[in-house]
Amino acid sequence: MLFNPTQIGTLALPNRLVRSATAERLADEKGRPRPQLKPLWQALARGGVGLIISGHMYVHPSGKCHPEMIGIYSDELIEPLSEMVEAVHQEGGRIAAQVNHGGMQSGGEHVETALIPSAVQADWLRRPVREIRPGEIEETIQAYAQAARRTKLAGFDAVQIHGAHGYLISQFLSPFTNRRKDKWGGDIQGRTHFLRAVCAAVRQEVGPDYPLLIKLGLMDGMEGGLTVAESLQVAAALEGMGLNAVEISGGIAGGRNLNTRPKIRRPEDEAYFRPQARLVRAATNLPLILVGGLRSRQVMEDILDSGDADLISLCRPLICEPDLPKRLQADQKRAACISGNRCWPDGPDEGIACKCRLD
Repeated sequence: MLFNPTQIGTLALPNRLVRSATAERLADEKGRPRPQLKPLWQALARGGVGLIISGHMYVHPSGKCHPEMIGIYSDELIEPLSEMVEAVHQEGGRIAAQVNHGGMQSGGEHVETALIPSAVQADWLRRPVREIRPGEIEETIQAYAQAARRTKLAGFDAVQIHGAHGYLISQFLSPFTNRRKDKWGGDIQGRTHFLRAVCAAVRQEVGPDYPLLIKLGLMDGMEGGLTVAESLQVAAALEGMGLNAVEISGGIAGGRNLNTRPKIRRPEDEAYFRPQARLVRAATNLPLILVGGLRSRQVMEDILDSGDADLISLCRPLICEPDLPKRLQADQKRAACISGNRCWPDGPDEGIACKCRLD
């Protein structure tokens, strides 16, 4: 099934392999993509990836997470992004833009005081935070909507809302970082209010037929944080929010990331979110995208055959081998990636690249 075509909303895909959003670290200080981004995306398209999801793009200057992060907060960014998208389409590829606001993870060198749903104290908070005000919440919702409008104008085939990994939407969902007493907090229904508002505003801007995905963090992995049981209630509501597919993940900031585990050596080490995927599968009819340590075609095919997920999402293996889909189709049995987590650049203008010794 791995190379069978599939559909996400109105978007037809040639196979079930997705490039999970990976910060490319190839933008200038204003968020404009650098020339090196074009060949990176082109290589993924030529390599046979069914759907490329871009690295996260900040929807508002207050939400920039790190240097060299791509921006989508201004109409001035539409044209340079459209050039990158057109290069993907010329290779026969399909690409979605992931839009995001860093919240408490917004970078100190770019954002003096990071925003957070509630001004909690934690030893792992890396910079001063301030509780986001109601007016700023509404402004941020519209920032997501305008970012989605720009992705459509730039020619992206879909947009993915980032709701995982301790960024702003994830923070609103978490009882640890959201202790608000107004309509934006409370029980899981209240803490989902921000996500609902973002989805409604985005759908208003892009229309009923533009494919809308979400990356949803199912658990924080820390005491007092978001649990899978609560996230299943969110998952069950996603279709009603106008979403067309859900990619699942987990983990929050501060060394509690669950989504980049090292030393994936054996098939039994792979697909570490598969047990959660089975639960989400029972909660929603939306196409389900599974990420998390997937390396071997055997495991990928088993996941699809079982119905635990509908698409397979890869991050580090496609940094190592952007043509991995074609290699797997030509009977390569396993990705070369050894999960060494040495993908990030050592300096500016380098971008992501595999630095592990594979021999």
